[in-house]
Amino acid sequence: MNFKQLEAFVWVAELQSFTGAARHLYMSQPAISFQIKALEEDLQVTLFRRNEKKVTLTEAGRLLYPEAKQLLGHYQKIKAGLDALRGLQTGQLVVGASTIPGEYLLPYYLGRFHQKYPGVRVKLRIAGSGDVLRWLQEREIDLGVVGSAGEAENLEFVPWLDDELVIIVPPRHRWAGKSVEIGEMAGEKCVLREEGSGTRRSILSILEKHGLTPDSLNVEMELGSTRAVISAVQAGVGIGFVSRWAAADAINTGAVGEVRLLGVNMVRKLYLARYPSGIANYASNAFVDLLQSTT
Repeated sequence: MNFKQLEAFVWVAELQSFTGAARHLYMSQPAISFQIKALEEDLQVTLFRRNEKKVTLTEAGRLLYPEAKQLLGHYQKIKAGLDALRGLQTGQLVVGASTIPGEYLLPYYLGRFHQKYPGVRVKLRIAGSGDVLRWLQEREIDLGVVGSAGEAENLEFVPWLDDELVIIVPPRHRWAGKSVEIGEMAGEKCVLREEGSGTRRSILSILEKHGLTPDSLNVEMELGSTRAVISAVQAGVGIGFVSRWAAADAINTGAVGEVRLLGVNMVRKLYLARYPSGIANYASNAFVDLLQSTT
């Protein structure tokens, strides 16, 4: 039994005519007869009595009719909902992001997405990269945007935007506005993001590639947000490593100073993280297309 057979049955029953049902469904009369015969064979009952004037339901047909109509109603409702999802007239998009993309970049892109697809409900969750990847693996979010490509199983990481990391110092620090050798940083008091942060992972990887091991840093404080790192540096706790996206205002107003490392490229990639093969999420796919088309 399938929905085409049920649809043919319901229309023959309502119009009391195979010809009328065929006309309504844009099918030939033999095709309608075939669907009804297949349904009767499947159920092992006779559904219609046929005479020269009209077609009437048998007792089995009268029993099936209200149930078949209800099933068709549910099917059409589901189909309409799926069509709306495919057309992004409805649906939900849940994005998880680490601090930098979540606070400084994605609100703009999500705003553009909402303007284009106002029927899709959008949620943004912000945490460290480790939490974002855990949410993704546990299917709590549809898409992750993080500051480093992790080693999470079964996830794919697609490079998105460049993000320049900068060293910030208190405004009256001896390095403010200068360029220094990387070796001068050994033993300098510094403020880092917490374990699991993409920014922390990226900066330690960059420093280590240039010969400065994490053990060489004098970590004065570990904080759970980029804003907190900037505030701690401004208060004189130590130097900090943050994204230029986050530090731009503080640098421009002189609240903190900027330091450049000689011969060190401080640019990292932001990544889109998602399952490569899973249940299709039309809203997520459309949002990824928007992100990739505007970079």
